[in-house]
Amino acid sequence: MYDFTYDKPGSLADAVKLLSDDMDAKALAGGQTFIPVLKQRLNRPSRVVDLAKLGLSGITVSGDKVTIGAMTTHATIASSAEIKAKIPGLQHQASLIGDEAVRHRGTMGGSLANNDPAACYPSAVLALGGTIKTDRRSIPADEFFQGMFTTALEQGEIITSIELPIPEKSAYEKFRNPASRYAIVGVFVAKFPSGVRLAITGAGQGGVFRHTEFEKALSANFSPDAIAGIKTPADGLNSDIHASAEYRAHLVNVVARRAVAKAG
Repeated sequence: MYDFTYDKPGSLADAVKLLSDDMDAKALAGGQTFIPVLKQRLNRPSRVVDLAKLGLSGITVSGDKVTIGAMTTHATIASSAEIKAKIPGLQHQASLIGDEAVRHRGTMGGSLANNDPAACYPSAVLALGGTIKTDRRSIPADEFFQGMFTTALEQGEIITSIELPIPEKSAYEKFRNPASRYAIVGVFVAKFPSGVRLAITGAGQGGVFRHTEFEKALSANFSPDAIAGIKTPADGLNSDIHASAEYRAHLVNVVARRAVAKAG
């Protein structure tokens, strides 16, 4: 690692000030991506601001929404009876992230802020039409994710919680890399009275995205058969040593049908 100043503020206001005053400062949540990046000297922050003492964890159900604190760990979400009852797709998704050690350290807010193109949570938040709450505003999911490792967050802005509408049905399926457990293709589907939202992670060069053709077909007929004949173009999809763009395009349909079958 390169040298840096380490701070562990006790208030949100102090954390925001530290990050806002230093353009090269970085926030530390669970550290499951950030710490390896530091160890490999791929990032050289002047200051690391640890968010562990800000009290930004917990799960609350109120009316037709679930609110999850940004520092809530994957393990907490995976073991939550409330999440399993209200949004079973999210509970299952959290249980598939990394391994047990990662799930006990990694956080939902950290994952969303990083917006890795193969991360799981962006697909859930986008498919559910969630809202990302920060220290200064509320950002709809459709506006938050802006490309690979890119979000709507501004300098010094900290995610405080994630608000998710409760769907009628939900499910997540992931075709994962057996070593890293990251999604080669992951699909989250959510059915609401107003229609279906479906988001895909792992496949797109620009990160998570909604599949509008699938959504339209499933809103009319929530069945795996409704999307069986819809092909996803390979243009714009990732191609690497794990899977070609063409293979990912094929997997999108396969994994989406599995997700719909599970939700139904």
